Amino acid sequence: MCELLGMSANVPTDICFSFAGLMQRGGGTGPHKDGWGIAFYEGKGARCFHDPNPSVDSKIARLVKEHPIKSHVVISHIRQANVGNICLENTHPFQRELWGFTWTFAHNGQLDKALFDKPLSFYHPVGTTDSEYAFCWLLGEIRQAFPQRPECFEELSKFIKQRCDQLRELGVFNMLLTESTHLFAFCGSKLSWLTRKAPFGEASLTDCEMKVDFVKETTPKDIVTVIATVPLTDNEDWIALQPGELVTFVEGLPQ
Repeated sequence: MCELLGMSANVPTDICFSFAGLMQRGGGTGPHKDGWGIAFYEGKGARCFHDPNPSVDSKIARLVKEHPIKSHVVISHIRQANVGNICLENTHPFQRELWGFTWTFAHNGQLDKALFDKPLSFYHPVGTTDSEYAFCWLLGEIRQAFPQRPECFEELSKFIKQRCDQLRELGVFNMLLTESTHLFAFCGSKLSWLTRKAPFGEASLTDCEMKVDFVKETTPKDIVTVIATVPLTDNEDWIALQPGELVTFVEGLPQ
């Protein structure tokens, strides 16, 4: 299985602390050594890094950990390959355009071969993973149902959940999806989240000896939500999503 990491914030925020914990699981404290990737949104633009090598040893991952790239929305993924070779084109997160926005997707789990019987309407995979195929199918379904970007995303969120439920019937399907403003988090089996806001406290990573006092790093108005397959800290109260649950986050808050 792979692991996911996402962030939604109301102010430009770096994810260095959380990513420092996640990257250890990519061949260090965890077996997810078959590549990693991360996407940061700056407005509608997306700054992306991909590497088919283990994140724990990656110089690119070290750059991401040490360089505070500020963003409102982030999606990251570390891979343990099940379907598809270990190569750059099979490294999450994947991206496609819709409504003039760059959509980013990452998946944790494995889907049955019946997935590949689902017809693709517009988008087609570059690599050979079940994850990218599922993304192409899902975004094609959204494109057909919503030819134009809706003003209200409530119906879109319901539609995405319905399609995620269909994918979940084919195996393990946990995913993060965004178009830069809304972060959709679907739990098929395992996904947790926490929101940091005033009054802030200290957080300690599980996978390495690193602590942050967020009182010193934030303002009282900051709201930052972090989503992860497995909680990254051992002294904070994470909320486990229920199987089949989808939560949409905007500027750090669930909608």
